[in-house]
Amino acid sequence: MTTTTSPSTRATVPVVDHSRPALGSLGLFTVLLGAALPLIDFFIVNVALPTIDHDLAAGPALLELVVAGYGLAYAVLLVLGGRLGDLFGRRRLFLVGMAAFGATSLACGLAPDAWTLVGARVTQGVAAALMLPQVLATIHSSTSGARHAKALSLYGATAGLSMVAGQILGGVLVAADVAGTGWRAVFLVNVPVALVGLLLAVRTVPETRSDRPAPVDVPGTLLLALSLITLLAPLTEGRAAGWPLWTWLALAAFPFAAGAFWWVELRTDRRGGVPLVPPSLLALVSLRRGLAVVLPLSLGFSGFMFVIAVALQQGLGMGAVASGLALVPMAVAFFGASLAGPRVVRRWGTRIVTAGGLLQGLGIALIAWVAWRGWADLSVWHLVPGMAIAGLGQGLQLPVLFRLVLSEVPAERAGVGSGVMVTTQQSALALGVATLGSLFLSLSSSPAGTGSAVTTTLLVQLGVIALTVLLSLRLPRTVK
Repeated sequence: MTTTTSPSTRATVPVVDHSRPALGSLGLFTVLLGAALPLIDFFIVNVALPTIDHDLAAGPALLELVVAGYGLAYAVLLVLGGRLGDLFGRRRLFLVGMAAFGATSLACGLAPDAWTLVGARVTQGVAAALMLPQVLATIHSSTSGARHAKALSLYGATAGLSMVAGQILGGVLVAADVAGTGWRAVFLVNVPVALVGLLLAVRTVPETRSDRPAPVDVPGTLLLALSLITLLAPLTEGRAAGWPLWTWLALAAFPFAAGAFWWVELRTDRRGGVPLVPPSLLALVSLRRGLAVVLPLSLGFSGFMFVIAVALQQGLGMGAVASGLALVPMAVAFFGASLAGPRVVRRWGTRIVTAGGLLQGLGIALIAWVAWRGWADLSVWHLVPGMAIAGLGQGLQLPVLFRLVLSEVPAERAGVGSGVMVTTQQSALALGVATLGSLFLSLSSSPAGTGSAVTTTLLVQLGVIALTVLLSLRLPRTVK
C-alpha cells in the first residue's frame, strides 16, 4: 500500500497497492475478533473479582494485581508489538499473539493460587500486546477508500462494545458456573475462540509489513516501559498496599523517566534513526489532537466500568448477572450509535464527537442523580435511562476518534501509528481504574457509604468528560 497527498487538502489518503492481497470480509471479521479479545479480558474480570477473592483468598492487593498486571504488561509492550509487526510481518505476529493469548488464558483458568493467576495475567497481557497492534496496522495497509473508513469505524465499534460486553459476559459466565468452573470460565472461554481465530487467520488475513522496516529501538522501549510502570504501578497498587515508600519513589521518578524517554526519541530522530515513537508522527494534527481526546475519554470510561461492577455487587449485593445486565442498555445504545456513525460523520464531521461527549455527560449525570437520590433502593431499572444515554454518547465518539487518529498516518508507519494509539488508550484505561477506582474504594469503607462514594466518583468523571468536550472542539472538522 502507498499513500498520495491531495494538493487541496494536504492530507495523506490510503491507496491500495494491488501487489498485496486486500483484506476481505472474513479477514476483517477475524482481525476484529483479535481486537475484541484483549479488551474483553481487561473488563471481564471486574465482575469475577469477588468470586476470585473467595476461592483463592487473594486479598485486595492481589486482586488489584490481577487487573493491573495484565494492564501494565499490555500497555508497556503495545508500541513494541506494532514495531515487530512492521519488521517481521503483521499476520505472523497476529498468529503468534493469538496462539499465546489462548495458551495464557488456559493458564489463567487453571491457576491454583492467586500469585499464579497474577503471573498468568501478566503473560496474557504480553500476548495481547503482540496481537492487538497488528489489527489496525493490517486494516490500514490492506484497505482503502470507503472500505478503509468502514473498517476503521467497525474497529471503533468493536473496541467500545467489547469493553461493555466484557462485563456482561463475565457476569453470565460466573453465574452459570459451567461444569463447576465458576470464575475460571471467564478465562477458559478464550481458548476455543482463540483456536477459531487462528484457523480463520491462516486462511483469510493477508501478510503485510513495512516496506522499510526499522530495527527495534531498545533504549526507547526500555524508557517507555519505565515511564508507564512508574506511573501506573503505584497508582494501581498504592491504596491496597497502604502507600508504602516505593509508591512515592516511583511517582517521583515518573517525570524524569518520561522526560528521558522523550529526549532519547528526539535525539534518535535528529540523528536519522527510527525511534519507537517518532516525534514526527505526533506532528500530524489529526493524530495529536485525536489522542488528546482519546486519553480522558478512555480514562473516564474504564473508571466508570470498574466502579459500577464493584458498587453493584459489593455495595448493593447484586449477583454477577444483575451487575452485568445493568450494562446492556449501554451496549445496545453504543452499538446503534456506532452503526449510524459513518453516515453521521459524513454530514456533521467531528462535531459529532462534541455532541457525543455532551450526551455521555448527561447519561453519567443521570446515573449520579439516581445513586444520590436513593442508593439503598436502587435497581437495575433505575439505571436504564442514564446507561442508554451514556452509551449513545460513547458510540458517537470512539469510532470517529479511532478513524481520525490514523487518517493521516502513512502506510509504512501503520504499525507504529497503531501501537501509539492503542498504547494511549490502554494506558488511559489502566489509569482510569487506578485513579477513579482507587477514589471510589477509599470513599466506600462500608456498604452504607457506597451510594455517596458512587455519586462523588461520577461527579469527578463528569469533570473528565467536560475536558473531553473542550478538547474535541479543537479536532479537525472533517475525517478522511
